[in-house]
Amino acid sequence: MATFHISLLLSYGCLAGLCSPLPRTNAIPKALTPRAYTVPQYLNHATSALAELQKQYNTTSGLWETTGWWNNANIVTMLAVYALVDIQARESTMPIFQNTLKQAAQSQPLEAKIRSQLTSTNTYEYPDIPGGVALPDPKFSNGFLNAYYEDEGWWALAWLKVYDLTGNNIYMNNAIGIFQDMTEGYPAKCGGIWWDKNHTASTAITNELFLTLAAQLANRAANRDYYVQWALTQWQWFEGSGLINPQNNVNDGIDLGTCKSNDGLFWSYNHGAIIGGLLELYQANANYTYITIAQNIAAAAINELSDSSGILQEKCEPNCGSDAPQFKGIFMRNLQYLQQASPNNTFKVFVQNNADTIWSHDQGPNQALGLTWSGPPGHMTAATQSSALDALVAAVAVG
Repeated sequence: MATFHISLLLSYGCLAGLCSPLPRTNAIPKALTPRAYTVPQYLNHATSALAELQKQYNTTSGLWETTGWWNNANIVTMLAVYALVDIQARESTMPIFQNTLKQAAQSQPLEAKIRSQLTSTNTYEYPDIPGGVALPDPKFSNGFLNAYYEDEGWWALAWLKVYDLTGNNIYMNNAIGIFQDMTEGYPAKCGGIWWDKNHTASTAITNELFLTLAAQLANRAANRDYYVQWALTQWQWFEGSGLINPQNNVNDGIDLGTCKSNDGLFWSYNHGAIIGGLLELYQANANYTYITIAQNIAAAAINELSDSSGILQEKCEPNCGSDAPQFKGIFMRNLQYLQQASPNNTFKVFVQNNADTIWSHDQGPNQALGLTWSGPPGHMTAATQSSALDALVAAVAVG
C-alpha cells in the first residue's frame, strides 16, 4: 500500500466492521466484461485522483472549493471510507477530519436550492443565486444544521463514518445532534420527514438519509431501542409510500397534492442511499428481506441507469447542474457496501468496469475526472472528482 501525506487528505472503506457475509443474489443486470486493472492499480489511480482533488481543499474554511455544502459532506465520507480500507492512510487523514469539523462548522455558505425534475435539485451559493429565488432564513444555520434536512443527513452520515474510523465520540455526538434536529421534520404532510424546514417538498433522498442515520445510530450509539424504532417506523412508511416502483427503481419524491410518487426521473443516488439504509437496518433488525430488497434495487438501478456499455450514467448527462454530478459516487459507495455484505460477481464486475472506464475515458489534465465516466470528461469540479473517486475506492475495496 502507498503511504499518504496530510496534503493528500485521503481515505475510503467498508461498512465499518458491521458487514457479515451473506448469500448471493440471483439478480443479473446488463452483461459486463472483466476488469482491465488490478487492485494495486486501482489504488494508484485513487492516489493520483485524490492528489488532484486536494488542490481544491481550503484549510481555512475546512471545505473543498468548486462544489457545495452537502457535496463536502460526501467528500468527508469518501475520505473516511478510504482510510477504513487502507491502514496507512489513516494517520494522515486525522488532521483533515479535525480541521473540517472545526472550520466548516464556522464556514457554512449561504445557499438556496431549487427542486427540478430535470436535475433533481440545484444548489446555488451566494452571491450566484438566480433572481427570484428566496434565501432560507439564516436562523436555521448553526454549525452543521441548516434549512435543509437533506443536507443535515449527509453531514451526520459523514461524521458517523469518521466515528467508524476513529472511535472518537465527538463525531458520534455531532451525528446524534443532527439526527435530533431532523426528527423535528417528522411527520411531513404525506408521512416521513420534510426535505426542508420551510416544508416545501418531500423527497426520497431525505427520507432515505433519515432511515440510514437512525439505523446507523441503532448500530453504534447508546439508547439502541430508540433508534431502532425510528428506523423501523421510517422504513414502514418508505416501503408503503410508492417511492419504490414495481420494477424496484426508486422515484425522486412525493407529490404533495396526491401524496403519491411524483414519477420523476430516476437518479442513482436515490437507489444508493436506500441500499445503504437497508444494510444498516439488517444489522439492527436481522431481517434478511432487507438484503433482498437492497439487491433488487441495485440490479434495477444498474439496468435503468447504465449506458449500452454498462457504465453508470445519469439521465441529465452531460448537463447536470450543480448537485447531480455527485450522485453516481453515492450509488457506487453503497454498492460497495452491498458487495462487501453480500458478495455477487455481477455487482463486483460492475464496480470494476466503471472504475476502469473512468480511468481510461474520463481523465482530463492531471488526473482530473469529469461528469461522464464513459467520456469525454468535460469540466472537473470537486463534485465530479470525488464522485469518480467513490468508484475507484469501491474497486479497491471489493477486490
